[in-house]
Amino acid sequence: MAAGRDKVIHLLRQLQRASCRCPAHSHTYCQAPSPITTDYAFEMAMSNIRYGEGVSKEVGMDLQNMGARNVCVMTDKNLVQLPPVKAVLNSLTKNNIKFCLYDRVRVEPTDKSFMDAIQFAKKETFDAYVAVGGGSVMDTCKAANLYASSPGADFLDYVNAPIGKGKPVTVSLKPLIAVPTTSGTGSETTGIAIFDYEEMKAKTGIASRNIKPTLGLIDPEHTLHMPERVVANSGFDVLCHALESYTAIPYNMRSPCPTNPINRPAYQGSNPISDVWAIHALKIVSKYLKRAVKNPDDREARFSMHLASTFAGIGFGNAGVHLCHGMSYPIAGLVKKYRAKDYNVDHPIVPHGLSVVLTSPAVFSFTAAMCPERHLEAAEILGADIQTAKLKDAGLILAGTLRKFLFDLNVDDGLAAVGYSTADIPALVKGTLPQERVTKLSPRLHSEEDLSGLFEASMKIY
Repeated sequence: MAAGRDKVIHLLRQLQRASCRCPAHSHTYCQAPSPITTDYAFEMAMSNIRYGEGVSKEVGMDLQNMGARNVCVMTDKNLVQLPPVKAVLNSLTKNNIKFCLYDRVRVEPTDKSFMDAIQFAKKETFDAYVAVGGGSVMDTCKAANLYASSPGADFLDYVNAPIGKGKPVTVSLKPLIAVPTTSGTGSETTGIAIFDYEEMKAKTGIASRNIKPTLGLIDPEHTLHMPERVVANSGFDVLCHALESYTAIPYNMRSPCPTNPINRPAYQGSNPISDVWAIHALKIVSKYLKRAVKNPDDREARFSMHLASTFAGIGFGNAGVHLCHGMSYPIAGLVKKYRAKDYNVDHPIVPHGLSVVLTSPAVFSFTAAMCPERHLEAAEILGADIQTAKLKDAGLILAGTLRKFLFDLNVDDGLAAVGYSTADIPALVKGTLPQERVTKLSPRLHSEEDLSGLFEASMKIY
């Protein structure tokens, strides 16, 4: 254990020093914003949100108020028999809402599973959608709504560049009500839909404010049905959403500056409003995640984490994420035989939150030189004593704090524990390179060599 820990610390120190673009390790971002090439504005977009115990029973009335006559309800085969879906369907029935149920959503969706849902949506004339589930369900439902509303579009038209064409969404979509059953993705607040593009074995997605849900019904009672590892892995997604959005490059340093506001990306860089939500979410994670994982009857902890997911969603949905998420996509997409505990699926899976958090100690050790105060602030929120800390040690302090946090929650010991070895690093780097939509928001510039070093340092965490 001690030898392994020493090796990890050595690798983190190398990453902290490698290719540093900020020789003085100053506490401000080293690039000065340019009014010519960088953006000068940011925009906040989010779904309407309603929170409350039992609020799912209102969904039928909401659809009635919208004038909906034929509704598509999407979920997955695990959830369809559980109380969250039953509560929604009971509300629709009680309010005389005609609906068709699609329960074939794939956990960690692919382009093929998206297209199956899209074909289902196109067969009927739906005037509203309801997504009951985690991020996989909500993202699938967003995609189905988009392509059913744009029947002439090719699938890659709206997929993020460079994998797809990244066209702006200009069509009008039908109302979509999202009922999240996990506490992680924040997808009920965002215009993001993520999937595995099987041909390239990489994750990508669709990003547009126009596909965000009309309404998110945050019913904390649904979190009581989550198994332990689902709670943990969902919570790690909240953790990294908050950390990455707070440490992302500032919005006025992001380039290029759009020539038209329709081209301003959903992920814009850290900004004063997203910062508030990110920090608040991080404080909730620090206080409640361990309790939520270890005690399924701790209603305060589980309910608080449900709100934290939404808070972080508001933050990262407009600021964006960076390296942890960019590197997570090939980790999940290239999965070999690993099957996560508590996930009832028929295929190997590295859950999204786990794939994100495994690189977090290495990533934040690497990025800290560009905005050390923010990294130290995050470390303090997560329990570190920073009274005598030096700015130059911010990365190692946050990395150490994260390692302890993950160890306490029984997280697998790095990428090696989920089936990867150093021989896989070139493929993992190759799968990260197309994720420019998020990786370019890293506060620190990085090369392929840097990415290789981050993956190597993440093979073992402890």
